[in-house]
Amino acid sequence: MSDVDAIVADALAEFAAVHDPAALENVKARFLGRTGRITELLKGLGKLPLDQRRTAGGRINEAKASIEQALEARRAALRDADLERRLRAEAIDVTQPGRGAGNGGLHPITLVRARIEALLRSMGFDVADGPEIESDFYNFTALNMPANHPARSMHDTFYVEGGSHVLRTHTSPIQIHYMQSHRPPLRVLAPGRVYRSDSDATHSPMFHQVEGLWIDETVSFADLKGVTIELLQKFFERTDLAVRFRPSFFPFTEPSAEIDMSFGEGWLEIGGCGMVHPNVLEHGNVDSSRYQGFAFGMGVDRLAMLRYGVDDLRLFFQNDLRFLRQFA
Repeated sequence: MSDVDAIVADALAEFAAVHDPAALENVKARFLGRTGRITELLKGLGKLPLDQRRTAGGRINEAKASIEQALEARRAALRDADLERRLRAEAIDVTQPGRGAGNGGLHPITLVRARIEALLRSMGFDVADGPEIESDFYNFTALNMPANHPARSMHDTFYVEGGSHVLRTHTSPIQIHYMQSHRPPLRVLAPGRVYRSDSDATHSPMFHQVEGLWIDETVSFADLKGVTIELLQKFFERTDLAVRFRPSFFPFTEPSAEIDMSFGEGWLEIGGCGMVHPNVLEHGNVDSSRYQGFAFGMGVDRLAMLRYGVDDLRLFFQNDLRFLRQFA
């Protein structure tokens, strides 16, 4: 039985020396495993005389119970030690000052849109909104775009399932809604998100537009030039900004023009404009024999790129805080 006492003493000593749960299980196997020292003693009971077998078996089982008890105690001690280490590592010093929440800011596109709205409100324009999913009539037909117009192509336009509605390709439908619900004279700005199947460094499948509309009995192309030049010069805070109008074609205006601007180093196209086509006025329930008007449209994203010196449109939509914090 001295061997049993020595085995128990060895087990207790080795358990105490272990500081890792996995290593503890390896030590356990040497004493209680299939080929462990206690297991070997139990296997040898059959070789003892019958009168010694019961006494030896009882003593070995007592030793096994002692080792198992010591093993569980050591497991619990290691768990407690691990928990204590984690608690110390994760402890929070409640006496330290709080970090506080970071200050947010408006997105640069929102800042530019708000600036344009403020400038045109100062010229007497109302700001209107409308649905981003439009019917064929409001997005195309009412704007003098026939059924075979290229803008109706599946390549250029996102159609809603069923084909009778689209994600609006411009904010011009807002102007039709506004004309149908308001009587001339009227001045309205139509800002918002629009969608086209296009994506690169200067184009996005979702982008932002602002479109202005002024209808009255005597409004002219001269008024159009005055409003757009005033808007651009105040937006960029440059009185030396030059603006020119190049003849162009849009189905919803006649005559039509491209708007170019220059800071003195070449020209850059910034938008389109023209006198509202009589068919568009009629679709808006406006008497084209009495009233006339002009409309213009510009890309908010392009204006933002120029104002802030951004050379890749995609930066506005990547949600990189390092970029966005510059505008907060």
